[in-house]
Amino acid sequence: MGVKKKKEMQVAALTICRQDLETLRSLADVEGKNLASLLLHCVQLTDGVSQIHYVKQIVPLLEKANKNGVCDPTIRSCLDILAGIYLSLSLKNPLKKVLASSLDDLPEFFLTEAAQSFTSRLQEDLDSTDLYSYRKVIDNLSSCMENFNLGRTSVSNLLKNVLHFLQKSLIEISEENRKFAGNHIVQTQLMNDLLVGIRVSMMLVQKLQDFQGIHLKISSSPIWQSMCGLLSIFTKFVSDDDLLQAVQSTSGLAVILFIKIMFHPPEKIPDLIGSLLLQSVDRTSIPEWFLTCCESLCGADVSPPALLFLCQGTLTMLDWQNGRMGPSGEALLLDTVHVLFTLSSQIKESTLEMFLSKILASWTNSAIHVLESSSPSLKNSLNGNSSIVGRLLEYVYTHWEHPLDALRHQTKIIFRNILQMHQLTVEESDSEKSDLATDRFIFELTQSLLRLEWHVKGKYLCLGCLVDYIGTEHILALAKTIPSQMLEVMGDQSLVPYASDLLETMFKNHKSRLKSQAVDSTWIDKWHETWVSPLLFILCEGNLDQKSYVIDYYLPKLLNCNPESLSYMVKILQTSADTKTGSFNTRGALGALMACLRTARAHGHLHSATDAWGTLVSSARIKQGLVHQHCQVRIDTLGLLCESNRSTEIVSTEEMRWIQFFITYNLNSQSPAVRQQICSLLRKLFCRIQESSQTLYKLEQSKGKHEPENDLTTQHPSLSLQQYKNFMSSICSSLFEALFPGSSYPTRFSALTILGSIAEVFPVPEGGVQTVYQLSHDIDFGRFQTLVECFTSTFEEVKILAFDLLMKLPKTVVQFQDSEKLQGLFQAALELSTSTKPYDCVTASYMLNLLIWQNALPSSLSAYVKTQQVACEDGDKSAAWVERNTLMVIKCLLENLEEEVSQAENSLLQAAASFPMYGRVHCITAALQKLSLK
Repeated sequence: MGVKKKKEMQVAALTICRQDLETLRSLADVEGKNLASLLLHCVQLTDGVSQIHYVKQIVPLLEKANKNGVCDPTIRSCLDILAGIYLSLSLKNPLKKVLASSLDDLPEFFLTEAAQSFTSRLQEDLDSTDLYSYRKVIDNLSSCMENFNLGRTSVSNLLKNVLHFLQKSLIEISEENRKFAGNHIVQTQLMNDLLVGIRVSMMLVQKLQDFQGIHLKISSSPIWQSMCGLLSIFTKFVSDDDLLQAVQSTSGLAVILFIKIMFHPPEKIPDLIGSLLLQSVDRTSIPEWFLTCCESLCGADVSPPALLFLCQGTLTMLDWQNGRMGPSGEALLLDTVHVLFTLSSQIKESTLEMFLSKILASWTNSAIHVLESSSPSLKNSLNGNSSIVGRLLEYVYTHWEHPLDALRHQTKIIFRNILQMHQLTVEESDSEKSDLATDRFIFELTQSLLRLEWHVKGKYLCLGCLVDYIGTEHILALAKTIPSQMLEVMGDQSLVPYASDLLETMFKNHKSRLKSQAVDSTWIDKWHETWVSPLLFILCEGNLDQKSYVIDYYLPKLLNCNPESLSYMVKILQTSADTKTGSFNTRGALGALMACLRTARAHGHLHSATDAWGTLVSSARIKQGLVHQHCQVRIDTLGLLCESNRSTEIVSTEEMRWIQFFITYNLNSQSPAVRQQICSLLRKLFCRIQESSQTLYKLEQSKGKHEPENDLTTQHPSLSLQQYKNFMSSICSSLFEALFPGSSYPTRFSALTILGSIAEVFPVPEGGVQTVYQLSHDIDFGRFQTLVECFTSTFEEVKILAFDLLMKLPKTVVQFQDSEKLQGLFQAALELSTSTKPYDCVTASYMLNLLIWQNALPSSLSAYVKTQQVACEDGDKSAAWVERNTLMVIKCLLENLEEEVSQAENSLLQAAASFPMYGRVHCITAALQKLSLK
């Protein structure tokens, strides 16, 4: 596999207006060493990456200028231009962040001047009246407050103007959005602008300290008035179902955040928000400004989506950590979940259901934070036996098989948090998980889950949470046969991922617990009995689907958890292999053994094949598997030999002997799927040979200088390379022997496909690259003739494979250079073309096509044309003339392929119309059609 070329970074170049450019030109010094010269050179570049280099030189240059103790007019003007450059850059341009970093590092002496410049330039942006330029101003406000001290200072200086701009822009954009009702493209952009504007408003009040000061205490101040105006806008947005739900949702966050910032005293905020959610606001006890701003939320007709988004804002924007909101916060927490339960029965729209599930999960997180330092009364309200937890479980059971993946994931989070909530509500002395396993709530919950049918997918997710919570042993104590039950379920493809994931969670947890409690190594016997023995039973006795899914999903996870279990598996299966060898319909213990070994090697648990055979399984077992009656056993055994997690692993001598043994008996498989698998696995083996040979060549070169220790091979690299070469030659000999006249279609298909893989994997070396084998070196005239004879097969696929293989051979092969042999091949093609049998004509077309691809047809054609001129004197002159004309058209086409293809083909078709021997014209036309696609 080639090395992926790293993509070059693309940065849009910064530009400045004509007036600023003229200013820089007038301020640049002759030597080109002042800041104006640096900026002038920077802005004249067209490459943004190069401009970054110049921007980074600003601070070092100003540090030198700072020694004078004076900020001269030149620097002041340059700082003003830099502020303009920053505000002109797009939000995603890397230059913006680089410039912000440089400006924050300015010498302290220049910060005041820079802040004044930024404030002035930002004020110009805020004065904009173009609605479609508002988004850029909003983006600039966002970037100024995001890790940019100078920008934050400028925003703070203009706080009144910024708030007024945000209020004005949100109103105008929403009105513009209403005008374009029905134009979804424009509306989507405008609503996205609204969304960004709301987020920036929230960022403003969260990041600037000004909102904690005197401004909010003076109800007549411009800042207070703007805050009230923004809160009114957010209140309107959260109830506007014509807006995107993302806009409504974010508005709900903003409403709660602004209430939190503006309402005093803070202790009464939970009660106020609780009355909003319960739609029970006492208008006589709330401030006038609140009633004015949030009047639409103070009634009893608030829409379910608006309530939902207010719940989200409550859980997100209020501080639930460490019980900081006190008893009123606990009451608000309970009120919020009751509102959510009510909404869950009212909301049916899928995206709102998704919002609700996320908000419920968020509620459980908030509940956990509060419970960590809550009062006993709240713990009683949220323990496992409470009505709230009961309704949460009901929600989980109702939605754990919802069509939306994300919603199902939220139900898992809710269930896991329920367990943690219950743990926090029990007495301290009972908080250990070992005691919780016998807790009544946990016990009944586990029992109820175990009683459910295994086709209920949500059952697996919840049992997985319980395993993490109380451990596998407590679940096994209630249902000892769970491993076997889940392995039985794995015959159903739709349940396989759920069952395998739960099994993995359980056996990992079980191993960890047993290992931590054990005083010796006997714990592994119990683990094997629980998790490995049911697996071996399925592999030996289960149905086809069960075995396949268990091998693909469960077995690799088990071996990854405990690789040492492979020895246990092999020992048990070896013992059973003599009595349960399997048959044509069953794999038996031998099939299970080969599947285990193959999986182990493919996942890197058998690092040395030779060692594995000596310690795990005998050579006789391998051979038995290679010729087993059941095709899958043969495939698994071959896969064991061919597959490895390391592409450069050396192929051992014993492996090569077994592969040769396999090829001898398995080329004639009647199953197309089995043939494909055989060819694919052997291709993997050839790739391993090719890649490991490159390692051996390098090792051979290094051994010429010194003798390093290496674990790749125990013998000299040159000997291993020679064994590779001999093995490949032997394989090719066996494959060509299988192509004898009269051999079956399956045999020919397998042999030709494998030979084609060899030709591809071991290409003709170029550029000094060494290759351990070349198929062309083993092609003599007899084998060339064997491949050509495959053209006579009645199966089109055999013809194609043989032709493709010949095309992969280099033109330097002697058979392509022998004019007499080529002439004979051409003569045979023309004779076959006169046959009345269609497949003979197709055979002739492949022969002609072969000659065309090897640029060998024109010379053969010329010789044949001369022969026909002599022969036509005594024969049918009309027919001979047409034949000669046809051959000349072919010659013309071949010699002038690029210029006269269409003209020559038309002439050929005209000749064919009057030519009595249709077969010959048909085959030649077919060959030329293939040629025209070349």
